[in-house]
Amino acid sequence: MTVTLTGEIKRLQFPTLQLDPQKLLFSMSSLLAAAMTLAIAFSASLPRPWWALLTVYVTAQPMAGAFRPKVFYRLAGIATGAVVTILLVPNLQNSPELLVLCLAAWTGFCIYLAVLDRTPRAFLFQMAAFSSAVISFPYLDDPANVFETTIARVEEMTVAILCVTTVHALFQPWSATPVIRARAQSFLGHARRWAAEALSSRHTRLEYEHRRILAADVTELGMIAIHLPFDQRWAPATKRRVTALQQQLASILPLASAAANRLDLMRADDALSPELIELLDGISAWLVREDSRLGQAASLIRQCQRMAAKAETERSWTALLTASACARMAEFLSALAASRRLADRIGKPGRPSSNTLQTASFALARDHGVAALAGFATATAIMIYCAVWILLAWPNGSATAAFAALITCSFAAQDDPAPVIGRYLLATLKTFPLAALYLFVILPRVDGYEMLIITLAPALLWMGYIQADPKRSPEALPMFSCFIVAMGFLARFQADFALFVNTGLAQLGGIVTTLAVTKMFRSANVLWTARRIVRANWADMAQLADIRRPFMPQRWTATAIDRLGQVAARMAIVEPSEDLHAADGLADLRIGRNIIPLRRALSHVPHDVRHSLGAVLAGLTRFYTARWRLGRAEAPPQTLLATMDHALRALIDLPMDEYRRPALRALVGMRCNLFPAASPLTMEAMA
Repeated sequence: MTVTLTGEIKRLQFPTLQLDPQKLLFSMSSLLAAAMTLAIAFSASLPRPWWALLTVYVTAQPMAGAFRPKVFYRLAGIATGAVVTILLVPNLQNSPELLVLCLAAWTGFCIYLAVLDRTPRAFLFQMAAFSSAVISFPYLDDPANVFETTIARVEEMTVAILCVTTVHALFQPWSATPVIRARAQSFLGHARRWAAEALSSRHTRLEYEHRRILAADVTELGMIAIHLPFDQRWAPATKRRVTALQQQLASILPLASAAANRLDLMRADDALSPELIELLDGISAWLVREDSRLGQAASLIRQCQRMAAKAETERSWTALLTASACARMAEFLSALAASRRLADRIGKPGRPSSNTLQTASFALARDHGVAALAGFATATAIMIYCAVWILLAWPNGSATAAFAALITCSFAAQDDPAPVIGRYLLATLKTFPLAALYLFVILPRVDGYEMLIITLAPALLWMGYIQADPKRSPEALPMFSCFIVAMGFLARFQADFALFVNTGLAQLGGIVTTLAVTKMFRSANVLWTARRIVRANWADMAQLADIRRPFMPQRWTATAIDRLGQVAARMAIVEPSEDLHAADGLADLRIGRNIIPLRRALSHVPHDVRHSLGAVLAGLTRFYTARWRLGRAEAPPQTLLATMDHALRALIDLPMDEYRRPALRALVGMRCNLFPAASPLTMEAMA
């Protein structure tokens, strides 16, 4: 019987608690920073220690490299918001309507700048908007002490930010470099798997989810690179390597897609030669192997270049397609190998190469219309909060407006913040019982600062551990907000049930009001935003092809990749029936990269050929301008095909050089992308 019972017990597998050491270290560091902040706040008799404590957890970030630069932006934003408060509130105290209008306009303007910026510098504008709102709203009725209150809020937030910065720098000095390397490796892994599939079988359009992952990885590298000057002593060299890596990664996607596009056309006509099939098998085998060596890539690149050079000596459309596919595969493999070398060197000392030093910064696409909509919605929401508060004469209405401003500013950059705010509401509701347990059962039995920290440690450690988990991190802010604000954390403990309920209702009112306003103003603009981004890309394509416009190819490529990621992220929630899905951003990216060698070749060809290339560029300008004006993906006109064929016939008869050969390949690529079903050029046509 004993043996049987023992066997049954052994077969029972109880779940074990698996703790991540890094997440636990982050949570413990945040707890230590909170303890230091409370000690300073109590010693200095700051009026609202709970505000300082909340700032600790709002400011904390799991990665020190991404955390330190935001500290400077946050401090600058707090100071800016405080100055605006002192300027507005005393001077407009007799005109509350005008004061609310000015505060709403200021907050909306800051959110406009934050959404437009799209770098960590946006934290400055967000903090300026948030700090001015939460400082001003509680004193709209009685602004006599606004100066002392503003100084107190600035002191509380500054103490908290400095404490959490110091503690995390000492006890949790995680670097941004491993994150950058991991992001680069993630991109390279996705790109290799997709390219192997595209080159070895019939190519299909890259799915939107894959586009989102690949393009977002490239864009995010630029965001993280901004933190590197705060991360390590050889960070400038690493930052230049990261910027060079971005440029290489940005070229991988269109190059592999272009090669796959040419191969599709040749497979449709059964025109793949045995030599090319063998080469494709070798490239695919190298791509799928995790332990593939860079030396093998060099051999494959030379084979592609030899095959491209051999094909260009023949005068047939199949030969031109073969040369284009092999040239693009060689460029793709070169970019992939260079990316692997750069990713391996990130974070290591040493001087970067001269090519790396000359790399321009990676440009981000910015949309003033989208930013203006976010700012207008924020300003409108704040005016509605204040109007309801003043009309109802609700005593806790100022707290509702402050919480609403916090939530609105925190999620203003999202197209549709409603789902996130809904989860914010659920997390707040789940935390209220814990806050009530502490306030009315546990804290009345606590005496002294030391016992207070020991008592709070389990709850704060649990929430801090959640904050360190990227998947659950959005739940942490409402939990901290509900728990800390409900506690009060004044110099003298007071458990006032009426105050607890009113404070809770104020928080819930702010969240619910924000959710309602968001659904009214923001939830329907995802498709509108996606259309604007696509149209902006078409407008840039028209400008890139216009020979009267400045020629900045690297900047255009970076912006186009960034837009590709933005559109792909929004396509995931757009109905499949929407005509917006007809806009192939990857094809536009390939065409744009083909425009670049045409413009470079204009001054290196005879006058008649220059006229033919200029006619192609003018036709592309008209085509993309028409798309931009109509707002939909119209098919290219047949006259553009005739113009391209004429330019191809004129260019193929010229001796090739470093400018003419890329232009010839670019024309072949454009024809394949814009007119995939067109009849091939024949020997007679090119003779």
